[in-house]
Amino acid sequence: MDFKNIIIELLSNYVLKLSESEMEEILEIPANAEMGDYAFPCFKLAKTYRKAPNMIANDIGNDIQKDITESDYISEVKIVGAYINFYVNKEKYVESILGKKGSLYNTTTDGKGKTIVLDYSSPNIAKPFHIGHLRTTIIGNSLYNIHNHLGYKCVGVNHLGDWGTQFGKLIVAYKLWGSKDRIENNGINELTKIYVKFHEEAENNPELEDEARAWFTKMENGNEEALELWQWFKDISLEEFNRIYKMLDIRFDSYAGESFYNDKMDAVIKDLEHKDLIEVSDGAKIISLENENMPPCLITKKDGSTLYATRDITAAIYRKNEYDFEKCIYVTAFDQNLHFAQWFKVIEKMGFGWHDKLIHVPYGLVSMESGKLSSRKGKVIYLEDLLKESVEKTKKIIEEKNPNLKDKEDVANIVGIGAIIFNDLYNNRIKDVVFSWDKVLNFEGETGPYVQYTYARAASVLRKAEYSVNNDNINYSLLTNELEFALIKTIGRFQNVVRQSAEKLEPSFISRYVVDLAQDFNRFYHNCPILVDDIDIKNARLALVNNVKEIIKTALSLLGIKAPEQM
Repeated sequence: MDFKNIIIELLSNYVLKLSESEMEEILEIPANAEMGDYAFPCFKLAKTYRKAPNMIANDIGNDIQKDITESDYISEVKIVGAYINFYVNKEKYVESILGKKGSLYNTTTDGKGKTIVLDYSSPNIAKPFHIGHLRTTIIGNSLYNIHNHLGYKCVGVNHLGDWGTQFGKLIVAYKLWGSKDRIENNGINELTKIYVKFHEEAENNPELEDEARAWFTKMENGNEEALELWQWFKDISLEEFNRIYKMLDIRFDSYAGESFYNDKMDAVIKDLEHKDLIEVSDGAKIISLENENMPPCLITKKDGSTLYATRDITAAIYRKNEYDFEKCIYVTAFDQNLHFAQWFKVIEKMGFGWHDKLIHVPYGLVSMESGKLSSRKGKVIYLEDLLKESVEKTKKIIEEKNPNLKDKEDVANIVGIGAIIFNDLYNNRIKDVVFSWDKVLNFEGETGPYVQYTYARAASVLRKAEYSVNNDNINYSLLTNELEFALIKTIGRFQNVVRQSAEKLEPSFISRYVVDLAQDFNRFYHNCPILVDDIDIKNARLALVNNVKEIIKTALSLLGIKAPEQM
């Protein structure tokens, strides 16, 4: 039973000046439960009714109060200032939430028959996978999980940065300072070393940049030596990337990177020319966006080589033809906003009606307390090292707090890696994140370990009680004290929070929700004995514990985090 809809339906009999969707938009859930379970503010009606909001609330509220005895679902209506406060029938509400037998946390059919393509992670080949790549990887993975939960068919694309002028730079660097043996032995670390050296030398010798561009042009023209080196750099990089993805438990449906579109770009460039969108400026092919108050979108340089925009336009057309997506979502840093705005506009100018299905999901930067990162300067913190350090620090905490814990290695991995993911996804994605160990591995704050510990606590209670699910024999009327009811109301919000998270493309809604749930549960746990002699109260409270456990597990999984049974 959707109590929100019941209240809106009730209000619609008296508030004739607003549509039901408008009423839904302004209906609130008070922060203080004493002010009701739902509250309807009347400020928006003042202009239409030509009365003070408190007078409107009084008139409408009094009319509703006269009819409220007919409702099984609303127990009381109170008028406080400009608000009409609704109190639900607790027994009916509790039964409506906990009697759903799993639908609280199972997948839905919202997205049935619709495909979402998500482009995320996309590291550059031959560059280190550092902490700066963390956000795109885990935000994209979470959005994949969220849409999948809502019934969409999801296609996760790792659009590898495996083409471009940087490979010309790397080839020059390898030929001048590289060693095959050192690269075979040290992998991407050695590639990074010579890449950094290239930029250091190029500051004093700009001709190196010309050499790099020449080698990239050779790559585009199919030069055998250039392509062999490129493939070697790529294989070495993928080995490291896959090791990190395994640690994060992240998989992709496609690894079609920039090079995948090399044989598809000519047709797109010809289509742009056919549609009279191309202009030539100093030998380069551009698309003017002057009317849109943006710089021109560069399609090819004067030497004929392609750019990011060329490949992104080609990739979008390919993906629409291949997957017929409902949405194609790109998870990249905020500083790429202009790039996406430019080529999205080109797609629109090409006459594709699906241009508005392309969505850029920007995010802020991540940094350590020591400062910003740069692969060019060699100031990087490798993500693999960071994950391993978190696991090691978690092991030490476990040794101190619970040295007899079974499967300590597995738990340390789950908690250590989960802590880093949760710390990132707890922040609104557009905000910059400063990484702090004290905050990340705090077992008592608004953190991943705190939520995981709450899950393990609920699992422990259920194990001790030898609980098995049987909702048919539960007396829900026994779960109406203040702490139980507050917890059940939080449980009831879950699926709407998931939908909101998908709508806003914001995983932090889920991470903040699951902290709220954990806090409400811990208040209940400390103040409401569960394994009591009264069998009916015990069964009812165990059912409540089980629902919390399953929702925490589901919420964490949507964030890409596992839940340990013991901690």
